[in-house]
Amino acid sequence: MPAIIILPLLAAGLPALAAQAAPESPVRINEVESDGGVPGDWIELMNTGTEAADVSGMILRDNDDTHTLVLPAGTSIAAGGFLAVDTEVEYGLGKADSARLFAADGSTLIDSYTWTAHARTTYGRCPDGVGEFLTTVAPTKGAANDCGTTTPSATPTPSNTASPGPTAVPVTARAWPGGSEVSTLDVANSFGDNLSGLDYEAGATAAQDAIWAVRNGPSTLYRLVPNAQGWGPDSSGAIALRYADGTGDPDAEGVTLTDAGAAGGVFVSTERNNSASKISRPSVLRFDVSSPAATLNASMEWNLVSDLPAVAPNSGLEAIEWIPDAALVAAGFRDERSGAAYDPALYPDHGTGLFFVGLEANGNIYAYALNQVNGSFHRVATLSSGFPGVMDLEYEAETGALWAACDDTCNGRTALLRVGDNGAFAVTELNERPGNMPNVNNEGFTFAPDTRCENGVKPVFWSDDNQTDGHALRGGTLACAAVTPEPSVSPSPTVSPEPSVSPSPTVSPEPTVSPEPSVSPEPSVSPEPSVSPSPSVSPSPTASSTPSATSMPSGTAGPSTQPTAPAGSAVVPSERALTPALSGLISAPAAASPGQTVRVSVGTARAGESVEMWLFSTPVHLGTFIVAADGTIQVTLPGTIPTGAHRLVLATPAGEVLGWTPITIGGAPAGLAGTGAEAVLPLALVALLLLGGGLILRRRSATSAA
Repeated sequence: MPAIIILPLLAAGLPALAAQAAPESPVRINEVESDGGVPGDWIELMNTGTEAADVSGMILRDNDDTHTLVLPAGTSIAAGGFLAVDTEVEYGLGKADSARLFAADGSTLIDSYTWTAHARTTYGRCPDGVGEFLTTVAPTKGAANDCGTTTPSATPTPSNTASPGPTAVPVTARAWPGGSEVSTLDVANSFGDNLSGLDYEAGATAAQDAIWAVRNGPSTLYRLVPNAQGWGPDSSGAIALRYADGTGDPDAEGVTLTDAGAAGGVFVSTERNNSASKISRPSVLRFDVSSPAATLNASMEWNLVSDLPAVAPNSGLEAIEWIPDAALVAAGFRDERSGAAYDPALYPDHGTGLFFVGLEANGNIYAYALNQVNGSFHRVATLSSGFPGVMDLEYEAETGALWAACDDTCNGRTALLRVGDNGAFAVTELNERPGNMPNVNNEGFTFAPDTRCENGVKPVFWSDDNQTDGHALRGGTLACAAVTPEPSVSPSPTVSPEPSVSPSPTVSPEPTVSPEPSVSPEPSVSPEPSVSPSPSVSPSPTASSTPSATSMPSGTAGPSTQPTAPAGSAVVPSERALTPALSGLISAPAAASPGQTVRVSVGTARAGESVEMWLFSTPVHLGTFIVAADGTIQVTLPGTIPTGAHRLVLATPAGEVLGWTPITIGGAPAGLAGTGAEAVLPLALVALLLLGGGLILRRRSATSAA
């Protein structure tokens, strides 16, 4: 059993001495709880050695040298064991503080860790005893740290006994489906720490749009509107939130609206009452914001503590989002309570949609029908986000996707959940954060609807609980759902204006062109060999890299002819990032054949760069290439590629889309492939001429014989 020291230790008034060099001790600080622990703050030590370690007389301090805790005589830690020490018997650990372990002399520093904000769980070494300090998945006082995983897995394991819901689909993280640039949108230091959930409300015009935001301590609601800096509170300023009886300080973490907008009330997810911070109180609160009062009391509270798994006070309801019944019914959403298709009529007075709340402790999402009249509730479904914790939720009506956002614990990733054939939500896409977004403690996430799209993208927003570098609100862009469908889903005449590149008349050898003369490398030397099948039936000369390299100017084809890295080594771009604004930034033949090598122009400005080429819609990695001096690369298309409309996509190794162009794949064999559309018609003409020449020679021979 792991050792836990709870009783007061030697509260020593030892003199504060300058720290000396650390001795060769196997004991390390392994985990720190600075907020909401049981029974309070604690520091965990680990013995990384192979023998028991005597820690008698060792001293634990925070960042104040007068705060001293001495481990009692006779205290030891078994090899590989843990010792949790409750510090609040002498001092508490602050939001920005340190944990320091000293030898018994009081001046020799053995180990230390400093933080600038409370962890949402604890800070712990990963792996135990030797790794860097990270935010753990869950506190593990006196035991091995729960380091979890930062990506959804095929079988995510909840951190409690709650039903994990549908199994998440194994997915590969893709690049952020929007721009890589992120900018700050608030006046420096205007919010302070603790800005958390966000929700976008579209007005009649963009100028009338608003973002609702909550701060978890002190409990505050903001209505943000556009301003010169970006966004800031409207004239109502900061609105203090209270429970229905006018007391308390609800730990406001998430915010959402229904289809009635703010007029239907603002709904806030909370973890606890900050005035009684040791008690979990996972509740949804409704506020009537039509009142101009500077302080609002909740008009209704749904306390879900009896239905949710038991969690630490600061690991409760972090996220909330409302989804309309009509969308859920249309998607075939299944009610786990009834075991049948979701029927809104089963839940009287619940309004016109369900509330989805995210639990920080286990990353699960719970769907509830909240009775708006009597305050009762019914759980309808349980979903797994695949993340160790959910920070915010956002529903995208245009795609039917529920976005789940994680914070710096998951490197700022987002997961998209959609209703599958079985009626359950499951993860279908995983996105990295934007390329220029720092890995900060983003607890809020929202975006505008597609009605606010410009140039194929719409605004997206994040709120940083730690107000990193003095800013709590950041913004970027997200590809609009309207650009997701393929721009040329059918091989219509508009894809290729020239009849000569149509698959039927030019790339099919059967009707008019014999395959023998069309692939013969020396058709004009002697017409007789052209009719022989042996030198001409093999498509290998045109499929190999050698002929395609020779089609390039000397010295330029070599670096770009062959991929420089194996497929799968690059991040898959998001299809949503294939916006109209990026179309045409690269060029390639309008049509090609399976197995053909095509020349793609990406611009001389990228000469010497390493780039990735992909084929969409189902992403196929075509290789990693070095751009030649003339701004081109040679790309060989897969021989098994289906015919029809596709897209060639140029991207960075990190998956950021640099440009794309449509391409139609015909049904010709690889033997007819060239290095560009310009080769298709000339080859066909040569073949026709050769065929005609062969017929003339044969006719003359026949005439002579006659």
